[in-house]
Amino acid sequence: VRQARQAIRKARRENPDAKLIVTGCAAQIDPAAFAAMAEVDLVLGNAEKSQAGAYADRVPEGKVRVNDIMSVRETAGHLIDGLKDRARAYVEVQNGCDHRCTFCIIPYGRGNSRSAPAGEVVEQARKLAAQGYQEVVLTGVDVTSWGADLPGQPTLGQLVARILKLVPDLPRLRLSSIDAAEIDPALMRVLAEDRRLMPYLHLSLQAGDDMILKRMKRRHSRADALQLVERVRAVRPDVAFGADLIAGFPTESEAMFQNTLRLVDEAGLAFLHVFPFSPRPGTPAARMPQVAREVVKDRAGRLRAAGEAALARHLDRQIGRELDVLVERDGLARAPDFTEVAFIGAAPAGELVRMRITGHDGRRAAAEPTAAPCMASLAS
Repeated sequence: VRQARQAIRKARRENPDAKLIVTGCAAQIDPAAFAAMAEVDLVLGNAEKSQAGAYADRVPEGKVRVNDIMSVRETAGHLIDGLKDRARAYVEVQNGCDHRCTFCIIPYGRGNSRSAPAGEVVEQARKLAAQGYQEVVLTGVDVTSWGADLPGQPTLGQLVARILKLVPDLPRLRLSSIDAAEIDPALMRVLAEDRRLMPYLHLSLQAGDDMILKRMKRRHSRADALQLVERVRAVRPDVAFGADLIAGFPTESEAMFQNTLRLVDEAGLAFLHVFPFSPRPGTPAARMPQVAREVVKDRAGRLRAAGEAALARHLDRQIGRELDVLVERDGLARAPDFTEVAFIGAAPAGELVRMRITGHDGRRAAAEPTAAPCMASLAS
C-alpha cells in the first residue's frame, strides 16, 4: 500500500494533466484512503474495473465507484483479449477466496470464490492455441478451489484433463500458485500421465511449523506438505517446487522459525517467495503478539539465503540436461520446471527451442541451442 501511494504521487508528478485512476485490492478494501489523495481522480473497485465504460473520460459525480465485492459472481474471462506480445497466455479460471487465513485481507478485496465454467475455459484455451500461444497458464486467487461453486462440484484436475483432451494443439499447460491442501486425485493422475502439464508446482505453504500454521488458520500441516511433495515426485520425478513462506508471523519463536527454515531442504524446494510478516488492519493476525521488526527482517534474510542455496542446488542438477524452453525475450527463456534460462542468440518470444544446460550463475541456468527439434515440434 505504501508503494502504491508513492507510485500514485510519482505518476501525478510525471503526468500532471492525466486522469489518474486507482484500482485493485487496496482500492477495494479502503477506497476512501485513496480518494482522499489530491492526486487521484477516480477510485474503481475490482468488479467495476472490468466494466465497459468504467474508464470513460467523463468522471462521474464523486471520486469513488466501489461496490460490495462479496456480491460479484463472474470471473474476468475477457482478459483473454489483452495478452498481445507475451510469451505465454493467462486464463483466469477462478477469483476470490472462501478461506480466512488470519494474515490475509485478500478475500475482502476479491470477494468469495467463484469459478469460470469449464466450457468457457476450454474455449479460451482453444482460442489461444489457435493464436499460436505455446503455453497457457491457469490462474486464480485460490485456483485449487475451482469448481466448488459449479454444478456437480468438478475439480481442478478434471478441468486440466478436459483442457488437455479437447485442445490437443496446445503444447503446454501450466498452473499458477496452488493450495497444498486441495490437490485432488485427478490432478495427480494428469501430472503422472500427460507431459503437456508442466512439472512445476508453486505451493502456498506459508510456514513449516504446525503451531504457526494453526495460528495462520491454514488447512495443512508440516507433515502434509512433506507427504505432498513426496507423492508428486513419485509420479513426476522431473517436478520442481516453489513456495510462499512468511517470516516472523506473530508469536513465532526461533524454534518455530527453524522448522520453516528446515522445510526448505526437507521438501526440496527450488524457488522461494519470502515475505516478512506485515500486519494488515482488520485481520486477526494484526491483533496477535507481534515479533520485533528487526527479528522479522533478520528471519526473512535468513530464509532468502536458504532459498538462494536451494536454487543453486536445483541449478546444479540441471547441468547437462536437454530441455525444450519457452523463449520470453532475446537471451532469456523458461524451462518446463520454470527454471530461468539464459542463452546467447536471438529467438522470437513465445517460441519453443531445444537447449542444453551448460552451467548457471546461481540465479539462472546457462544454455546453448541444440540441433535437435523440440519435442512439441515432433509431436505435431
